[in-house]
Amino acid sequence: MTTPAPSVDRTAPRGVVTFANPFVILAGISVVVAGVAAAYDEIWFGAWFFVGGLLALLNAKLAVLKVSVITADDEPRKAPVAVNSMVRLAVVTVVALVIAYFLRPAGLGVIFGLAVGQVVLVLNTVIPVLKGLRQQS
Repeated sequence: MTTPAPSVDRTAPRGVVTFANPFVILAGISVVVAGVAAAYDEIWFGAWFFVGGLLALLNAKLAVLKVSVITADDEPRKAPVAVNSMVRLAVVTVVALVIAYFLRPAGLGVIFGLAVGQVVLVLNTVIPVLKGLRQQS
């Protein structure tokens, strides 16, 4: 039998997941990408890059909403979250691939935007956790 460490708080604080910072960071990166793309006469690449990043943020926001709805139940189950995640990821993937295919080469910006959007979201989550761990030790 294992017990949690005394300093571990088993409840997640409210308001941990915010999307303002990732949006601002993504918008800044998109401006830089649009500037570089404009230098190569592919300004639409930067626009589609931003759309891909917005798709990543939308996906994360919908995931947070679904998890909060499921965990509000008395007996939360994993199956609805898994099915919802599968459907969400399938829809985002199909939308990104359709844009990338029919609007190529500029449409490939959606794929890069999705990837960078995910990196921004992960870093937005990991960096505060690492700072908290460093302050505890």
